[in-house]
Amino acid sequence: MFIALIVLHVLTSILLVLVVLLQSGRGAELGAAFGGIGQSSFGRGQSTFISKLTAGLAVIFMATSLSLSLIAGDRPSQSILQPGASSAPTPATPPAAPTVPAATAPAVPTLPQTQAPAAQPAPGK
Repeated sequence: MFIALIVLHVLTSILLVLVVLLQSGRGAELGAAFGGIGQSSFGRGQSTFISKLTAGLAVIFMATSLSLSLIAGDRPSQSILQPGASSAPTPATPPAAPTVPAATAPAVPTLPQTQAPAAQPAPGK
């Protein structure tokens, strides 16, 4: 049902855009551009098939938008980044405490002790 509503919503939106683009603009005559009186100022005018189709598609678009938002709120969410992860709650048991290994090695590594080289006489003496 969710997929069917999405398909209906997309088709309705495409048809709505096409029907709106097919309509002629109201007051788009040259006289209206210079402040003249266009046909739209004398009342609503004729209700053509295209204007009725536009209103019907707008109602369907709003109804599918509302339906999709209500249905999507009830669906469990799933992350796209973690495809195997689900939105199920994690158990309330705390993780086990890490164990400390036996103290066989020193905690801080030390450098090996080396003796300083013997002083050599300066050359030329």
